[in-house]
Amino acid sequence: MKKLWPLVVITGPTATGKTAVGIEVALRLGGEIISADSMMVYKGMDIGTAKPSLEERKGVPHHLIDVVEPHEHFSVGAFQALARKLIEEIHSRGKLPLLVGGTALYIRAVIDGYIFTVKADKELRQRLLEEAQEKGTTHLHAQLQAIDPQAAAKIHPRDRKRLVRALEIYYQTGKPPSEVMKKEPPPYDVLMFGLNLAREELYRRIEQRVDAMLAAGLVEEVRRLLEQGVPPQATSMQGLGYKEIAAYLRGEISLERAVYLIKRNTRRFAKRQLTWFRHDPRIRWLDVAQYKGIEDLAEEIVRQVQDYFGFERKS
Repeated sequence: MKKLWPLVVITGPTATGKTAVGIEVALRLGGEIISADSMMVYKGMDIGTAKPSLEERKGVPHHLIDVVEPHEHFSVGAFQALARKLIEEIHSRGKLPLLVGGTALYIRAVIDGYIFTVKADKELRQRLLEEAQEKGTTHLHAQLQAIDPQAAAKIHPRDRKRLVRALEIYYQTGKPPSEVMKKEPPPYDVLMFGLNLAREELYRRIEQRVDAMLAAGLVEEVRRLLEQGVPPQATSMQGLGYKEIAAYLRGEISLERAVYLIKRNTRRFAKRQLTWFRHDPRIRWLDVAQYKGIEDLAEEIVRQVQDYFGFERKS
């Protein structure tokens, strides 16, 4: 029987403290962090992604942060390949890999072993993106529903990126995406934790986080990216905060309206994240409010990791 490599996953909706908790767990267990955040991969996008500073990382090695330029495309297949290689390398150093972040598709790609066999078709993708722009993402979702109800049930009607990719797969292969996206179980023994908060507290934290990002210079960060020539339609610029501030800088909406939209859209995103994660029975949920703070919560995760894998605490 092939030996399975231990892998700890810390996930959950945005603004629950995953990054800080992951760092404290890594410090206690001699771990290295692989970021599972589809926005932290972009260089120069620090404030709006809540990217941890070097000081905040406390010497813990972090991977898959600042991987590509903001104008470049980065796929889930690319993330999967890089993450798999890193997991092997981290174990070769005698360390514990921690996959930390809230991008569910990235996490699933790694721990469930999705096989990505269909390459991107730029012309087809552009046509589908234009269709989404003209008719709305609900139009794309209706198309997918007719083609593959199973895939449509797993994708939110406003998730443009995943809808376009699913339809791209269908039009290239003639097969439903749920048939094409096969799985090959990877050699990992996975222990998953989900951080959560009561909805009112979660929404309060989201509002606080957005206000803090604005105070830290989010508007200036987006302005700099646009001045550097990052196109508004780039995948990176569709991220929460970036899209809304870009619209403000183009004079399409007021700053007040942009801030309102960022908070509203982030709340909606957190709700979608929870819906996705709740379907995974492997996740051990931890209510953040039940712990005294980040360190107390990290101690609980460390205890469960030690019990599960038989690890010892690092000095």
